[in-house]
Amino acid sequence: MSQLSAATNQIQQMLSLQDAMNSRVSETWRENNYEWYRAIWVECAEMLDHHGWKWWKHQEIDVPQVQLELVDIFHFGLSLRLMTGASVNEISETLTQELTHQSNENDFKLALEVLAGAAVTNKAFDATAFADCMRLINMDLDELFRQYVGKNTLNFFRQDHGYKEGTYIKIWHGKEDNEVLAEVVHQLDTTAADFQQQLYQALEDKYPS
Repeated sequence: MSQLSAATNQIQQMLSLQDAMNSRVSETWRENNYEWYRAIWVECAEMLDHHGWKWWKHQEIDVPQVQLELVDIFHFGLSLRLMTGASVNEISETLTQELTHQSNENDFKLALEVLAGAAVTNKAFDATAFADCMRLINMDLDELFRQYVGKNTLNFFRQDHGYKEGTYIKIWHGKEDNEVLAEVVHQLDTTAADFQQQLYQALEDKYPS
Protein backbone atom coordinates (compact mmCIF):
# COMPACT_ATOMS: atom_id res chain seq x y z
CA MET A 1 0.00 0.00 0.00
CA SER A 2 1.41 3.41 -0.96
CA GLN A 3 1.90 6.11 1.65
CA LEU A 4 -0.96 8.18 0.21
CA SER A 5 -3.40 5.26 0.06
CA ALA A 6 -2.46 4.30 3.63
CA ALA A 7 -3.18 7.88 4.70
CA THR A 8 -6.53 7.83 2.90
CA ASN A 9 -7.41 4.55 4.60
CA GLN A 10 -6.64 6.03 8.04
CA ILE A 11 -8.71 9.13 7.30
CA GLN A 12 -11.63 6.98 6.11
CA GLN A 13 -11.51 5.05 9.38
CA MET A 14 -11.48 8.25 11.41
CA LEU A 15 -14.42 9.67 9.44
CA SER A 16 -16.43 6.50 10.12
CA LEU A 17 -15.55 6.62 13.81
CA GLN A 18 -16.52 10.29 14.01
CA ASP A 19 -19.88 9.64 12.37
CA ALA A 20 -20.50 6.77 14.80
CA MET A 21 -19.60 8.88 17.84
CA ASN A 22 -21.73 11.83 16.71
CA SER A 23 -24.62 9.43 16.10
CA ARG A 24 -24.13 8.00 19.58
CA VAL A 25 -24.57 11.48 21.05
CA SER A 26 -27.56 12.25 18.79
CA GLU A 27 -28.99 10.28 15.89
CA THR A 28 -30.03 13.57 14.30
CA TRP A 29 -26.63 15.28 14.69
CA ARG A 30 -26.56 16.33 11.04
CA GLU A 31 -29.84 18.23 11.47
CA ASN A 32 -28.97 19.75 14.85
CA ASN A 33 -26.76 22.54 13.46
CA TYR A 34 -24.05 22.19 16.09
CA GLU A 35 -21.43 24.95 15.89
CA TRP A 36 -18.44 22.73 15.10
CA TYR A 37 -16.54 25.75 13.76
CA ARG A 38 -16.85 27.53 17.11
CA ALA A 39 -15.48 24.50 18.93
CA ILE A 40 -12.43 24.68 16.62
CA TRP A 41 -11.49 28.29 17.36
CA VAL A 42 -12.10 27.90 21.09
CA GLU A 43 -9.77 24.86 21.10
CA CYS A 44 -7.23 26.89 19.11
CA ALA A 45 -7.16 29.52 21.86
CA GLU A 46 -6.71 26.85 24.52
CA MET A 47 -3.93 25.24 22.48
CA LEU A 48 -2.07 28.53 22.18
CA ASP A 49 -1.87 28.74 25.96
CA HIS A 50 -0.31 25.26 26.08
CA HIS A 51 2.12 26.27 23.34
CA GLY A 52 3.00 29.62 24.85
CA TRP A 53 2.67 33.08 23.34
CA LYS A 54 3.40 35.57 26.15
CA TRP A 55 6.60 37.44 25.34
CA TRP A 56 6.79 38.92 28.85
CA LYS A 57 7.32 35.59 30.65
CA HIS A 58 9.17 32.33 30.14
CA GLN A 59 6.95 29.53 28.81
CA GLU A 60 7.72 25.92 27.92
CA ILE A 61 5.80 24.23 25.10
CA ASP A 62 3.63 21.43 26.49
CA VAL A 63 3.93 19.19 23.40
CA PRO A 64 1.68 16.31 24.58
CA GLN A 65 -1.09 18.75 25.53
CA VAL A 66 -0.79 20.65 22.24
CA GLN A 67 -1.06 17.37 20.35
CA LEU A 68 -4.10 16.40 22.42
CA GLU A 69 -5.78 19.70 21.53
CA LEU A 70 -5.03 19.04 17.85
CA VAL A 71 -6.74 15.66 18.16
CA ASP A 72 -9.79 17.35 19.69
CA ILE A 73 -9.86 19.89 16.85
CA PHE A 74 -9.69 17.06 14.31
CA HIS A 75 -12.89 15.60 15.79
CA PHE A 76 -14.66 18.89 15.04
CA GLY A 77 -12.97 19.26 11.65
CA LEU A 78 -14.11 15.81 10.55
CA SER A 79 -17.63 16.63 11.71
CA LEU A 80 -17.65 19.81 9.62
CA ARG A 81 -16.48 17.92 6.54
CA LEU A 82 -19.13 15.22 7.09
CA MET A 83 -21.74 18.00 7.19
CA THR A 84 -20.94 18.95 3.57
CA GLY A 85 -22.86 15.94 2.26
CA ALA A 86 -19.87 14.63 0.31
CA SER A 87 -19.16 10.91 0.48
CA VAL A 88 -16.61 9.49 2.92
CA ASN A 89 -14.43 8.54 -0.07
CA GLU A 90 -14.53 12.07 -1.48
CA ILE A 91 -13.79 13.66 1.89
CA SER A 92 -10.96 11.20 2.53
CA GLU A 93 -9.27 11.92 -0.78
CA THR A 94 -9.54 15.69 -0.27
CA LEU A 95 -8.23 15.52 3.29
CA THR A 96 -5.35 13.28 2.22
CA GLN A 97 -4.21 15.93 -0.25
CA GLU A 98 -4.64 18.75 2.27
CA LEU A 99 -2.98 16.96 5.18
CA THR A 100 0.04 15.97 3.09
CA HIS A 101 0.42 19.47 1.61
CA GLN A 102 3.85 21.00 2.13
CA SER A 103 4.12 24.70 2.95
CA ASN A 104 6.91 27.03 4.00
CA GLU A 105 5.24 28.13 7.23
CA ASN A 106 7.65 27.80 10.16
CA ASP A 107 5.78 29.62 12.93
CA PHE A 108 3.31 27.44 14.81
CA LYS A 109 1.38 30.44 16.17
CA LEU A 110 0.78 31.85 12.68
CA ALA A 111 -0.37 28.47 11.35
CA LEU A 112 -2.73 28.19 14.31
CA GLU A 113 -4.15 31.65 13.61
CA VAL A 114 -4.89 30.63 10.00
CA LEU A 115 -6.73 27.57 11.34
CA ALA A 116 -8.69 29.66 13.84
CA GLY A 117 -9.35 32.40 11.30
CA ALA A 118 -10.93 29.99 8.82
CA ALA A 119 -13.20 28.70 11.59
CA VAL A 120 -14.28 32.21 12.65
CA THR A 121 -14.56 33.82 9.21
CA ASN A 122 -15.69 30.96 6.99
CA LYS A 123 -17.04 28.49 9.58
CA ALA A 124 -14.72 25.99 7.92
CA PHE A 125 -11.96 23.50 8.78
CA ASP A 126 -8.69 24.53 7.12
CA ALA A 127 -6.91 21.18 6.91
CA THR A 128 -3.78 22.63 5.28
CA ALA A 129 -3.30 24.98 8.25
CA PHE A 130 -4.01 22.02 10.52
CA ALA A 131 -1.29 20.06 8.70
CA ASP A 132 1.14 22.93 9.31
CA CYS A 133 0.30 22.83 13.03
CA MET A 134 0.91 19.07 13.08
CA ARG A 135 4.25 19.38 11.30
CA LEU A 136 5.44 22.20 13.55
CA ILE A 137 4.65 20.23 16.71
CA ASN A 138 6.30 17.03 15.36
CA MET A 139 3.07 15.10 14.87
CA ASP A 140 2.67 12.92 11.78
CA LEU A 141 -0.51 11.33 10.45
CA ASP A 142 0.27 8.00 12.12
CA GLU A 143 0.45 9.70 15.51
CA LEU A 144 -2.75 11.65 14.80
CA PHE A 145 -4.45 8.37 13.90
CA ARG A 146 -3.14 6.64 17.04
CA GLN A 147 -4.28 9.43 19.35
CA TYR A 148 -7.57 10.03 17.53
CA VAL A 149 -8.65 6.38 17.58
CA GLY A 150 -7.53 6.17 21.20
CA LYS A 151 -9.64 9.15 22.29
CA ASN A 152 -12.61 8.04 20.21
CA THR A 153 -12.47 4.50 21.62
CA LEU A 154 -12.20 5.79 25.19
CA ASN A 155 -15.26 8.01 24.58
CA PHE A 156 -17.23 4.96 23.41
CA PHE A 157 -15.93 2.95 26.36
CA ARG A 158 -17.05 5.66 28.78
CA GLN A 159 -20.53 5.74 27.24
CA ASP A 160 -20.79 1.94 27.46
CA HIS A 161 -19.78 1.96 31.12
CA GLY A 162 -22.17 4.49 32.59
CA TYR A 163 -20.57 7.87 31.81
CA LYS A 164 -23.89 9.56 31.13
CA GLU A 165 -25.52 7.93 34.18
CA GLY A 166 -22.68 8.99 36.48
CA THR A 167 -21.57 5.44 37.36
CA TYR A 168 -18.38 5.41 35.30
CA ILE A 169 -15.12 4.89 37.22
CA LYS A 170 -12.56 7.53 36.15
CA ILE A 171 -9.62 6.31 38.27
CA TRP A 172 -8.32 2.84 37.37
CA HIS A 173 -6.06 1.37 40.02
CA GLY A 174 -4.60 4.77 40.89
CA LYS A 175 -4.43 6.15 37.32
CA GLU A 176 -6.85 8.31 35.34
CA ASP A 177 -8.39 6.56 32.35
CA ASN A 178 -6.53 8.94 30.00
CA GLU A 179 -3.22 7.76 31.45
CA VAL A 180 -4.18 4.12 31.03
CA LEU A 181 -5.23 4.84 27.45
CA ALA A 182 -1.86 6.50 26.68
CA GLU A 183 -0.04 3.39 27.91
CA VAL A 184 -2.23 0.87 26.10
CA VAL A 185 -2.44 2.69 22.75
CA HIS A 186 1.33 2.60 22.31
CA GLN A 187 1.45 -1.15 22.88
CA LEU A 188 -0.74 -1.95 19.89
CA ASP A 189 -0.16 -1.99 16.14
CA THR A 190 -2.07 0.86 14.49
CA THR A 191 -1.88 -0.90 11.12
CA ALA A 192 -3.92 -3.86 12.38
CA ALA A 193 -7.35 -4.06 10.73
CA ASP A 194 -8.96 -4.51 14.16
CA PHE A 195 -6.86 -1.85 15.94
CA GLN A 196 -9.89 -0.19 17.52
CA GLN A 197 -11.38 -3.51 18.65
CA GLN A 198 -8.04 -4.52 20.19
CA LEU A 199 -7.86 -1.19 21.98
CA TYR A 200 -11.40 -1.45 23.32
CA GLN A 201 -10.70 -4.96 24.62
CA ALA A 202 -7.46 -3.79 26.27
CA LEU A 203 -9.41 -1.07 28.10
CA GLU A 204 -12.04 -3.63 29.09
CA ASP A 205 -9.31 -5.85 30.54
CA LYS A 206 -7.92 -3.01 32.67
CA TYR A 207 -11.21 -1.44 33.81
CA PRO A 208 -11.79 -1.95 37.55
CA SER A 209 -14.76 -4.27 38.04
